[in-house]
Amino acid sequence: MAKADNTRRAYRAAVRAWCTGCMKRNLPPLPAAGCPVPTDNACVSETLTGIQRNAAYKGQLQRKKVAANATILRRRLAPIQGDPCGLRDRGILLVGFAGALRRSDLAAIRLEHLEKTDHGIRLTLPHSKGKQTGAVKVPLPYGDTELGPVHALEARLQAAGLTGGPVVPPDLAAATPEVGRPPGAPPTGLPAPPLPRIGNNAITPQTVAQIAQHHAVTAGFGLREPGGHSLKRGALTTGMQRGVRPAKRNRLGRHKSFDVLGEYLEFGDLFEGHPLSGVL
Repeated sequence: MAKADNTRRAYRAAVRAWCTGCMKRNLPPLPAAGCPVPTDNACVSETLTGIQRNAAYKGQLQRKKVAANATILRRRLAPIQGDPCGLRDRGILLVGFAGALRRSDLAAIRLEHLEKTDHGIRLTLPHSKGKQTGAVKVPLPYGDTELGPVHALEARLQAAGLTGGPVVPPDLAAATPEVGRPPGAPPTGLPAPPLPRIGNNAITPQTVAQIAQHHAVTAGFGLREPGGHSLKRGALTTGMQRGVRPAKRNRLGRHKSFDVLGEYLEFGDLFEGHPLSGVL
């Protein structure tokens, strides 16, 4: 259990790919244990570097997802309705933004992880990618605008009637044949539109990403632009745009180093605040 769930899933996928490749070539997949790590070999590392250089030369660069800063977040929130699914999604977006949370962090929140204080809600993350040993405390301020996470979270909890367990269970659809057919209308033979009901299991990180993507597309963004990390990137980018010191932004993002923090930032106008402004 030394590795995180996502890491173990990645390992399992890699092992399956390895076994499939060996079977296609009629080779035994094992024994493969106890061998030196291939990426430590100079030949392998130089080959990978060459592949990356060649991809960059061809313009095949990795595209970062759009950072959902405060302005973009407001656009995402505007079309969301006040039904149970809408309250769920609004809570996901605002809590994810205010806490600079990853999608796995959002999916894992339970009611017992929330502690109300004078300034907001203190969220405890038992496990987090940035700190995989020991719990992490994340502040969720009350806020004074429509982006305040606490009000959205409380509205979600009240509508769902949750008393424990996952804070963000999925709103499942229970379809009942012919329920809701107008009186006197002929039978259609088709099930009525599903009625939403609250599930009991925790939502998955993949569903969190799909929810964020859905509302981004609804707000007019391209299908490939948003992603599960857009809320975290948006929070840290908004802090940068407001002139918040890197140390505080790094604390919000819970990164091990400032190098990692830089990967989450989306820079706007390259000429704004140029170090040589007024000199050149």
